[in-house]
Amino acid sequence: MSTVHLGIVCPMANEAETAERFIDCVLDRCRSFHFKSIAFFVVLDRASSDQTRDIVQSKSLSTQELRYIYSPENKSVVDAYLRGYREALDAGCDWILEIDAGFSHEPDEIPQFFQTMALGYDCVFGSRFSPGGSFKNAPVGRYLVSWGGTILANLFLGTKLHDMTSGFELFTSSALREIIDNGILSRGPFFQTEIRAYAQRFKIVEVPIHYTAPSPRLRPSFLLDAFCSLFSLFAKRLSLMRKNR
Repeated sequence: MSTVHLGIVCPMANEAETAERFIDCVLDRCRSFHFKSIAFFVVLDRASSDQTRDIVQSKSLSTQELRYIYSPENKSVVDAYLRGYREALDAGCDWILEIDAGFSHEPDEIPQFFQTMALGYDCVFGSRFSPGGSFKNAPVGRYLVSWGGTILANLFLGTKLHDMTSGFELFTSSALREIIDNGILSRGPFFQTEIRAYAQRFKIVEVPIHYTAPSPRLRPSFLLDAFCSLFSLFAKRLSLMRKNR
């Protein structure tokens, strides 16, 4: 890892109770791999109404790797992720790790992403539904939406992953740049499905993760966004198939 510049992307909102401890845990796991450099991009916007911004900004003054990014123009969580991705790419990071705050993704599981990527993959995706993975603290309805979304995505988009609706993933810079250049349609959680669909042409693999749902709520607008985006991607796939005949 001594030649790799690592970027970490993490949107945060209303995580004052855990923000500092989470940042320390993530950096601790990453530092043990002795990367050439580490840049941890924490993206905040107006969705955060507690002291998270102040905590992260203050900590960035004493933590060399931490990059405080305030992006008030964001209109959705997808904008926050994309801002973080672009910051990491513009900074020349070779590998970009995406992880959610609040310990819904476990920092202790980070090493398996690096160890797997080192085998020559372009993308390593965390999977709650692979053997060894789990989806904790979620009502049956939310579990079924994630599981059913994976089935529908694989059916309509031609993908073959165990989990098409999760985050927690690692990319090479070239793969991530090409993926986001396709254009992300969704403005809700379905954008993770888009990313995995666009990654099909790369060398990809899943690793099991233990996900703890931060909230039992799943907004109806997110479901509508998911169905509309899935239909758009399906139509796009059909169009490409016709052109290639």
